[in-house]
Amino acid sequence: MDQDQGCVVLGGLCSCRANVPGLDLGPTWFPLRMDRGWCSHSVTQRPTAAPYTIITFPFLFAVMFGDVGHGLLMFLFALAMVLAENQPAMKAAQNEIWQTFFGGRYLLLLMGLFSVYTGFIYNECFSRASSIFPSGWSVAAMANQSGWSPDRPALRCHSDAFLAQHTMLTLDPNVTGVFLGPYPFGIDPIWSLAANHLSFLNSFKMKMSVILGVVHMAFGVVLGVFNHMHFGQRPRLLLETLPELTFLLGLFGYLVFLVIYKWLRVSAANAASAPSILIHFINMFLFSHSPTNRPLYPQQEVVQAMLVVLALAMVPVLLLGTPLHLLCRHRHRRRRPTGRKGAAWEERPLSGVSLTPHFLLAWRVAGALLAGALPTLPVLAPAGRQGRVARPARCICRGPGGGTGGRGGGGAAALPALTAPILQLVPSEVFMHQAIHTIEFCLGCISNTASYLRLWALSLAHAQLSEVLWAMVMRIGLSLGREVGVAAVVLVPIFATFAVMTVAILLVMEGLSAFLHALRLHW
Repeated sequence: MDQDQGCVVLGGLCSCRANVPGLDLGPTWFPLRMDRGWCSHSVTQRPTAAPYTIITFPFLFAVMFGDVGHGLLMFLFALAMVLAENQPAMKAAQNEIWQTFFGGRYLLLLMGLFSVYTGFIYNECFSRASSIFPSGWSVAAMANQSGWSPDRPALRCHSDAFLAQHTMLTLDPNVTGVFLGPYPFGIDPIWSLAANHLSFLNSFKMKMSVILGVVHMAFGVVLGVFNHMHFGQRPRLLLETLPELTFLLGLFGYLVFLVIYKWLRVSAANAASAPSILIHFINMFLFSHSPTNRPLYPQQEVVQAMLVVLALAMVPVLLLGTPLHLLCRHRHRRRRPTGRKGAAWEERPLSGVSLTPHFLLAWRVAGALLAGALPTLPVLAPAGRQGRVARPARCICRGPGGGTGGRGGGGAAALPALTAPILQLVPSEVFMHQAIHTIEFCLGCISNTASYLRLWALSLAHAQLSEVLWAMVMRIGLSLGREVGVAAVVLVPIFATFAVMTVAILLVMEGLSAFLHALRLHW
């Protein structure tokens, strides 16, 4: 084998390998330094969302998997693998499932830690609520007002008759002394005893999912700003990023505003006549109003109509802005005098074969035009001797100043090998690419906002499945025996069944389901 030539001769056949220069390294390529810590990394290329995903992925997983007990089990399992990661037996295991878990031990560690946090927010530990702080609701104050427990013994018979007819006690926050204030952290444990706790959690988790989804999507759009700044494509900030943020926040950011505004403005005194946010949001697109649904604030219909018109106006800007700017800039460069014969950019004949599809090359050249310089293109030129591998040869374009491109000749980035016609900007393909991007973004804002409701659905399913498992296994076992010896004998197999089903169903199956859905939200 000739290492310089990169050729291997086997049985009369010559296999050659050529290192073809590319545009740059992949956007997700960065070296890991495991010797300095598991999360230490050095990003040497364009800005990437990978460091932020290290936090957002476990957090969105925990929103769907939130339970203190289940998260603690996952955290301890991952912690055991982290502490024993240097043992040879851990690395030598050949089981494919074990290798998958062991390879993602640090991710599992964060997933379990965040699940414990969200479990405290939901106030759920194996589906049971815990009273870490005193409840913000007073049952005694409501009972005295409703006749459940009258102070005078003469009315005890009346109280018994009242309790027989009214088995449920409704806590009214408008009654003095019933609602003492919000719970310090998370959901008040008294909701676990309420008959309407499922309706309360549905409303809370659904709105929370929409808020997290809009914030997550807006954060992804903002990350594009750093890419445009990194590549010197500042026009895209006004022609793409600004219209995208205006469209997203003008519609769905306004929905988040309505949710938070209603939380802050509507109190328990006027909760019965509170307007519906869903009806307001539907009327916003229909440019109509409902007489029975009162507005949240003055001039709400005018503001909503202006936001819809502004969001729709961003669609043609996003569709036509970048292609028209590229065409104008391309024509300006071709017509600009340089003091030499011919056009501003002199194209030399190219040798070699195009290694990138025409569609992507046209768009990469367009990106280079936005960056402010036509790129210097590497080509493959023969080495001059038969049997040797072609070596990279640069200098195929001559810039306005007479010098060749590259790092010293305009700061342009290198593109893969291509032929002379590729240098011509193809308007149809640029418009097609921008149209695909515009349609994908506008439809994605709608579909992805609805897709984030899976946070609500998976969280509700996990909580209800955990509740059913406790009610059908542990609660029955705890009610079988009252004596100490009988209870001890009965609880051993019942607890073993509960533990096995918790690990198999809630940790493995539900954990895998939440993992896949969190992966979908980051795709």
